Amino acid sequence: MDKNQVTGLILISLLLLGYFYFAQDLQPPPQQAPTPQVTNPQITPDSQPDNTIRSADVAQDSIRLAQQQLQYGNLAAFMSGESKEITLENEALKITFDTKGGIISSVQLKRFQTYDKQPLILFDATSSERSFLIQLKDQEVDLTQLYFNDHEVTNRGDSTELRFSIDLGGGNEIHQYYTLGQGHEVKYNLDLTDLGNPTSTAYFGWKDRLKRLEKALDQSRRNSSVNYYLTDGSFTDLGDNSTDLEQEVVNQPISWITMKQKFFSSGIISNTPFLGASAATQVISEEDSTVVKDLEMVVSISQQSLTTEGFSYFFGPNDYQLMKKVTEGFSKNVYLGWILFAWINKWLIIPIFSFLETSVANYGIIIIILAFFIKIILSPISYKSYLSMAKMKVLKPQLDEIKEKHGDDMQKAQAAQMELYGKVGVNPLSGCIPMLLQMPILLAMFNFFPNSIELRQAGFLWADDLSSYDSIMNLPFNIPFYGDHVSLFTLLMAGSTLLYTWSNQQMNASMQGPMKSMQYLMPIMMIFFFNNFSSGLTFYYFILNILNFGQQAIIKKYFIDENKILKIMEENKARNKNKKKSKFQQRLEEAMKTAEESKKNRK
Repeated sequence: MDKNQVTGLILISLLLLGYFYFAQDLQPPPQQAPTPQVTNPQITPDSQPDNTIRSADVAQDSIRLAQQQLQYGNLAAFMSGESKEITLENEALKITFDTKGGIISSVQLKRFQTYDKQPLILFDATSSERSFLIQLKDQEVDLTQLYFNDHEVTNRGDSTELRFSIDLGGGNEIHQYYTLGQGHEVKYNLDLTDLGNPTSTAYFGWKDRLKRLEKALDQSRRNSSVNYYLTDGSFTDLGDNSTDLEQEVVNQPISWITMKQKFFSSGIISNTPFLGASAATQVISEEDSTVVKDLEMVVSISQQSLTTEGFSYFFGPNDYQLMKKVTEGFSKNVYLGWILFAWINKWLIIPIFSFLETSVANYGIIIIILAFFIKIILSPISYKSYLSMAKMKVLKPQLDEIKEKHGDDMQKAQAAQMELYGKVGVNPLSGCIPMLLQMPILLAMFNFFPNSIELRQAGFLWADDLSSYDSIMNLPFNIPFYGDHVSLFTLLMAGSTLLYTWSNQQMNASMQGPMKSMQYLMPIMMIFFFNNFSSGLTFYYFILNILNFGQQAIIKKYFIDENKILKIMEENKARNKNKKKSKFQQRLEEAMKTAEESKKNRK
């Protein structure tokens, strides 16, 4: 049997297994008889309605009610009814409740709009599904399936309370309380009088097909996840940067859990820690552009704490300043980068940005001022870098002489160069160290701008949303690794980076060979990498390059005298003429000699 035959047999076996698996799922439950299809009779003046069919419907309803009566007892009367909507509002939220289940059926964030300027509905009855299993005496009941025929709205100062009730008679009642204050939180409490079992565990389940709220769908999918925070301080963002099925079961106490999109979150916060949870995330259909991602969570809650402490809902923006006031660790819903980058964003970038917001209305101007401020902070480091490049430029004629003298003997040439560096007092790596010190701030900005909700739908010049890409031209097709549009800020950033790279190479004589050409490859790669990124980020990098040009010109003209530098190095060279080689230089030369001998032996 050849390879093709084996492959064919494997594929056929997989198809058969798949067929039997799905065919089994499609079979109706064995205990449930198929319901016959009834066609409504056509009524004419000579005919009457078919009372037999109507009687059959009544009989089926009677059987269903009888089954419910046996299973749910007094609750059976509340398994059917009329669904009504009640709305509570404050300055931030418009929340719609449904008397079926006494649940929150939809939430609108009143201060925000979708990318196409529609009211921002965080979720509604078509996109979200809940279950709330509790233990009543000896039976498990899903509260979301009960019809609460009584409700009452009470204003209490700055907050509004909504109560849903079911009266089972004999003093047995079920009450659900929602309290909406002035922010983005809704408090929830459950009162079961003597019905509940305090030793039991309740299960709150929530499925949500995240609505598309942003222009960049791919970015939204990569930034959507189920986040949860354990009482020991551990944080997890399940499904972040993934479109595949991700799932996890947590058997530890949980402080809060959220369904997070790029800029908005829905979640529940414990007053007494939740017992555990399970969560799952997945993009079921990447072709469906109306859905970002499917999220699911099931939280286990002590029924005693549920009836005494309750919990709180949160519906709002991923605003760092807002979320850090909600509860411990809640600000982690705003991704600010790895530990070092997050620290820089928390203690440097965000405070400066927030301060500028109080006096400057345009976010494009704020970005320019922020770039100036960061450049001033980094100016001592930049000066050290420019000074090192100036020293290398002054040494270039002597380095060229060494290279010409030793020809192809790289070992001797490198040894002579290191000896020259030691005598004139120059460290060839001193130009790289200042650049490395600046990198954490540059990378912190890489995480700050795309996740800053302040930039969402903030326009500047031709960009209508600084949190998303700017487009000056839509392409008729999608280019792999690039996209279907042209971002002008990305082109300006890449072009200015090319010019800045060329300018640096005019001063840096130590960069030779392939590495010199490789430096030009990075700006070209930026065009592809940043085309779909936040235009606020690419605009910031562009402004930073312009400031680098200006700073370089000022330092070169007013702070660096190449003749003076050459004079100092010549004095150092004369002073160190008979100086012994340092131990480091000796070890370096020995290592270079060993490497050269190994190379010759291989040849």
